[in-house]
Amino acid sequence: MKLPDMKASAAAADAGIDRALFEFAGFDAEAGERGGYSNYSYWRSTLRMFLANKVAVFFLTLLGTLLLFTFIQPLLPGQRSPTTIFNDPATGMQYRNLAPSGRFWFGTNSIGQDLWSRIWSGTRTSLLIGLSVGLAEMLIGIVFGAVWGYVRRLDRVMTEVYNVMDNIPTTVLLMLLAYIMKPGFRTMVLAMCAVGWLGLARFVRNQIVIIRDREYNLASRCLGTPARRIVTRNILPYLVSVIMLQTALSIPGTIGWEVFLTYIGLGLPVSIPSLGNLVNEGRMIMMAPELRYQLLFPTVVLSLITISFYVLGNAFSDASDPRNHV
Repeated sequence: MKLPDMKASAAAADAGIDRALFEFAGFDAEAGERGGYSNYSYWRSTLRMFLANKVAVFFLTLLGTLLLFTFIQPLLPGQRSPTTIFNDPATGMQYRNLAPSGRFWFGTNSIGQDLWSRIWSGTRTSLLIGLSVGLAEMLIGIVFGAVWGYVRRLDRVMTEVYNVMDNIPTTVLLMLLAYIMKPGFRTMVLAMCAVGWLGLARFVRNQIVIIRDREYNLASRCLGTPARRIVTRNILPYLVSVIMLQTALSIPGTIGWEVFLTYIGLGLPVSIPSLGNLVNEGRMIMMAPELRYQLLFPTVVLSLITISFYVLGNAFSDASDPRNHV
């Protein structure tokens, strides 16, 4: 035994400490692997945190049921066409403004169309617009914002492009596009995608500017990692929570814009049922108490969709934040 070890053992004996504590420990590779193992999974932790939020689970179930029923409703037996005008066979007169009953569950409108079928058909149309615009805005906003924030030499040019487009009033641009193009589903989607991505692009750009020069990104650049890989592997995963929140909130916002454009007469044609058309039709007769059901039913469906997306967006944003994972 070497002199320092002898001195340590003697000191330990003098202090009443067990000498076995001063023996050399051998290297155990298997024990080292066990000590360094972690079963942490980002998406599993995100799912666990999300499912722990009972309110979010409730609204997820509600929204899923609503979406499922919306798309299978035309396939159910006994369903009527949303555009057919129904007449009384005895008199030949239209079933105008009939109150909800066993025959017409949500009643009829001013020209004898079944509101039950029109509401679910309009919900399908509005949801397709909202989902299409939301996905397009997410794709364009992420790509534009990532390039804008990471490529320094393009910052000035892309900032000017953003400033020009952002200073055009959204309402005016939507009105011009609706006037120029033929009213329809495609026109509505293109008009809303024209400027809807600007907010997400600015947000992504600001976040990338904050984290692009952190140590791990500098190390990746020094090792020769391509810029595309740094952005997609090091930066964008850090922004998953806020991107999903922005996208989830843009879907009900898009449906709100569709309602607004229909309100000012620039939305979808009357022949295409949508929540905007139904709310606008109900608005015009809301002063008659016996006809307010024509505004109540589409408003309830629109409110449920909007609230559900808002709650789910916030819940997923919190659940996907790694700082909240245990």
